Amino acid sequence: MTHGVYIASSDAESDKATIALGMVELLSSTVGSIGVFRPVVDASARDSVVETLRRRFKLKANYEDCVGVTYDEVHADPDAAMAAIMQAYWALASRCAAVVVVGTDYTDVGAPTEFTFNARVAANLATPVVLVVSGAERDHAEIRDATGLARQELAREHAARLATVVDRVAPDRAESLRKELDGIAYVLPEVPGLSAPTVRDLQRACDGRLIFGEEKRLGRETSGLVVAAMSLPNVLDRMEADRLVIMAADRAGAMLPALIAAHHSTDFPSVAGVVLTGEMYMPEPVFRLLAGMDVRLPVIATDQDTFSTATRLAAVRGGITPGAEGKIESALAAFAEAVDGDALLERLQVARSETVTPLMFEHTLLERARADRKRIVLPEGTEERVLRAADLLLRRDVADLVLLGSPRQVNAKASDLGFDLSAVTIIDPETSDLRERFAEEYARLRAHKGVTKELAMDTVGELSYFGTLMVQCGLADGMVSGAAHTTAQTIRPSFEILRSSLVSSVFFMCLADRVLVYGDCAVNPDPTTEQLADIAIDSAATAEQFGVEPRVAMLSYSTGASGSGAGVEKVRVATEMVKERRPDLLIEGPIQYDAAIDPGVARTKMPDSRVAGRATVFVVPDLNTGNTLYKGVQRSAGAVAIGPVLQGLRQPVNDLSRGATVHDIVNTVAITAVQAQGTQGSGS
Repeated sequence: MTHGVYIASSDAESDKATIALGMVELLSSTVGSIGVFRPVVDASARDSVVETLRRRFKLKANYEDCVGVTYDEVHADPDAAMAAIMQAYWALASRCAAVVVVGTDYTDVGAPTEFTFNARVAANLATPVVLVVSGAERDHAEIRDATGLARQELAREHAARLATVVDRVAPDRAESLRKELDGIAYVLPEVPGLSAPTVRDLQRACDGRLIFGEEKRLGRETSGLVVAAMSLPNVLDRMEADRLVIMAADRAGAMLPALIAAHHSTDFPSVAGVVLTGEMYMPEPVFRLLAGMDVRLPVIATDQDTFSTATRLAAVRGGITPGAEGKIESALAAFAEAVDGDALLERLQVARSETVTPLMFEHTLLERARADRKRIVLPEGTEERVLRAADLLLRRDVADLVLLGSPRQVNAKASDLGFDLSAVTIIDPETSDLRERFAEEYARLRAHKGVTKELAMDTVGELSYFGTLMVQCGLADGMVSGAAHTTAQTIRPSFEILRSSLVSSVFFMCLADRVLVYGDCAVNPDPTTEQLADIAIDSAATAEQFGVEPRVAMLSYSTGASGSGAGVEKVRVATEMVKERRPDLLIEGPIQYDAAIDPGVARTKMPDSRVAGRATVFVVPDLNTGNTLYKGVQRSAGAVAIGPVLQGLRQPVNDLSRGATVHDIVNTVAITAVQAQGTQGSGS
């Protein structure tokens, strides 16, 4: 059965995109296949809401399958348009467990009122409505009246109402309105920044073209405009963070290099971008000067004059677009905070799917991390990917963060990227008062190796050692590093300081319909029989901690008693050791990969096994096999590989690949936070 839900706003001021994002995330955490559908779209460009949802949630349907008709088609023949909308919707719904329908954008669909049109579409699609009412510039009485009228209109069109959300409410009025509307509507406060235009929004509004700077910085949110019609000192004196500067192109020679210098200075606010106006071109010597510099700040050129550009840009209201990652995460966090997702799912009668998709696994990670926030230290405080991940983690309230590095350098880098680190603790190991305490602790732990406090002072100044000692001394609950450091630099300190048993690792392999655990694919090159047994037990425990029921397959090149040799014998003995130590654990070995994962092969090779064909934890005999296996599955099956996740430490420390994406870092921090929830701090 397909579960559909229709998001309809009663007026043009409400923010359907935030509600759509929240509903898609809510459903994608529960069922395996999600669709998004817009009944009416503008024919002139691909719909931004559809593209944002498809990209953020990696939806499989093509764009063309996610839209119904155009506004022109509704005008031409409303009845035919309605029939086409229904046909397109059901074609998509037939392939999905749930579909989120996002109503029209108040651009005149040719019906008596636009809301009535949406109510009628919802009734024809048999999808209950999430009614969105704007609270912007309205008092409580006006909000109640607007909500009541919209509910009456839904009833008149025989559309069922699932819930009501009042959005864009001033934060200082949200709590009182929430109490007044208790049981009637959810209240979503205005989220700072969601309505702020990005540099890209402003570029499009003035038909600008990027001539210098990085395209990825066009997604930065702006706080306002500055027209640089005065002298440079006066412009700098009036500059505030995240402003877009507008200036005539023929003034670029006098102003632009200085603005770029101010942008990189720690003593001036960071600029979001620069728009050069007018049909005249930048002076050639200035262009040559900038071409030889590492200019990352977006510099945009438009043929419009300064007055027209400023007037047009001042009227732009920002929205959520596919590239606005920060806005998307802020919107998702706001929805999750304001709306009772479990209650909505219960009213929709959506049962949790037995399938576990990568999105479902990642959503569960974030939810568990948020439920019991931990403090995670990130030693690579000036690495751009780490800062981008930190920005997203803070927007979603996943963890409290500590960044290591010079506060001046970290803040300058964050300012350059447009990130607010006011909620982050920044510590410089070079100057921190903690260094002496950490040196004493490290000397105590490594006294058997002849380490004195004097020798330790240099060691603990290194970022990875400093971060690991924060964890050891109870000043952080876990550490994530490796985006800019080698694996050895990241995990050697944890081996020396936090090891409680054999240190090994697992990867969570998120396939299209399930999550598997592979261990050990990153740490132990050729484990002994005893070590292999330890890895199996620890991997099963890690799987269970993250909601994967452990059924352990001890992999080999033969199954059961069919093969012989030293490698097979090692796996066979290790399996028996696990059975003796953990008789409650479902385990099979030696077993080949196909017999472990494929029920058909299992029926032939091991018909009586409770693990064969159903294994969830795969333990490899050596690092060569493990690394080849996980990378082969990752590439050939399109699996999302999360890890390596380290085991055998008193407190969690996890290593990143130096090619880690921002998404990888976010997932690894969430995993580290969840691991920390199951451990006790040393509190030295």
